[in-house]
Amino acid sequence: MTETEGGKPMLRLVLVVLLAAIPAAAQTLRVGQIGQQSGTLDPHRATATHDKGPVSWMFDGLVRFPPGSADPARLEPDLAERWERSGDGLVWTFTLREGVQFHHGMGTLTAEDVAFSLRRAASSESSAFAGDYRDLSAVEVVDPRTVRVVFRQPVPSALGLLANYHGGMIVSRRAAEEGDFARRPVGTGPFQFESVEPGGLRLTAHQQHFRGTPKLAAVQVRFIPSDQTRELAYTAGELDLFIGRREQRWVERIKQLPNTVVEVFGPGEFRTLLLNTKSAPLDDVRVRRAVIHAIDVPAIVRFVGADVAQLWPSPVPPGYLGATTDVPRYPHDVARARALLAEAGHPQGVTLKAVVSSVSTQLPIMEVIQAQLRRAGITLEMDVVEHATYHARIRQDLSQVTFYGAARFPVADTYLTQFYHSRSAPGTPTMALNFAHCSVADAEIDAARSEPDPARQAALWAEAQRKVMEAACSLPLYDLRQVWVRSSRLALGYALEGSLNLAPPLTAETALR
Repeated sequence: MTETEGGKPMLRLVLVVLLAAIPAAAQTLRVGQIGQQSGTLDPHRATATHDKGPVSWMFDGLVRFPPGSADPARLEPDLAERWERSGDGLVWTFTLREGVQFHHGMGTLTAEDVAFSLRRAASSESSAFAGDYRDLSAVEVVDPRTVRVVFRQPVPSALGLLANYHGGMIVSRRAAEEGDFARRPVGTGPFQFESVEPGGLRLTAHQQHFRGTPKLAAVQVRFIPSDQTRELAYTAGELDLFIGRREQRWVERIKQLPNTVVEVFGPGEFRTLLLNTKSAPLDDVRVRRAVIHAIDVPAIVRFVGADVAQLWPSPVPPGYLGATTDVPRYPHDVARARALLAEAGHPQGVTLKAVVSSVSTQLPIMEVIQAQLRRAGITLEMDVVEHATYHARIRQDLSQVTFYGAARFPVADTYLTQFYHSRSAPGTPTMALNFAHCSVADAEIDAARSEPDPARQAALWAEAQRKVMEAACSLPLYDLRQVWVRSSRLALGYALEGSLNLAPPLTAETALR
């Protein structure tokens, strides 16, 4: 036996070999999110911004947006390896990948799970996105690997409804029927739910993910409401990735930190001020127009910053198929606002109530709006609450003026239906986000959904947007892009240009170097 074989040099060699064999997956990614705790991990109910990221890391869809993209023209196979569409656009037939495994040994994905998931997404009893699926006629199991999706009429965003986004996430039927799915979710994504912890949650790698074993061993999510606290945790080396402050000066300052990458990406969460048309005095269109004239939107956009906020005058966000800027405008004019109030019988002004989230992307903007309204004789009383409570209260119809930001599948139909169709108003079985109780464009929205001629469809969407603005149902503000900060040690595995789930996708290829 030589000295190398029996002594310390040999031991060192063995240790080097063993260390080299440890994969990069043996590391935990530490993520800082907004909010105080997870609202729900059920993908068919997760509407809060801070839940969308973790949910998207745990679930797959029949099709997916390529990691780092939010372009609907680039949708690609995910749980389905291929699909066919009928000539009339009503029937979509999907062939599933073979052998896809659910988390925690909950079995192999079958067409039954897909059919269950889509029916669940379409039911108002189990889904926050049921309104999106109102034209879903049937989901049929052809055989264990084939599922047929049938629509009552052509839907412009049909494939998007089946993507890895919102209601398109596929869940385990067995897990959903057997347990508390919101607290013990089971999907097929690269990371699986492990536990809820004080102020956070832990996900671990899904070793049997069909795209390969993730390079990360785990994802530790910490819910940190304060922007400053998240930043301090990052600079102290406690976080590898966190949601940043969407404000120009902040972004420029953080870019100067060593070994730091600031990701600014789309689609933006479109910021809108929705005015409750059923609540006095806002039930008078003159009062609603006075509110809009009193607000200086360009000044607000300058306050936020040009790199992260894009001024936009229409109810449908920029970049969406069917969006138009040919809509009525209400330039900032305090004198005109006061005149309209007087004409409506309120020469001394009016008082309005707003439920406002304490998060930094909302409260400072609402404080600016509050000050601007005051100059026109409009008092805005703000009930400032934490973000989860804000979501609950606005859905109880407790806010006359509702500031809301959202990103949706980028087709005009999705935004118009959720925010401006009467079926989406609070108090309806298919309630979505129509806090304005707007109904003036119902006919155009419905007609556009089944219009086969693209030019005519676009014209209907444009008319709907003009009617919404003529009725002053809302004041479109700006498109606010996503801002996330990561350590240069974190290799995402793709170029981050967009994410409809409002957080960087975490894939099997994402790694810490």
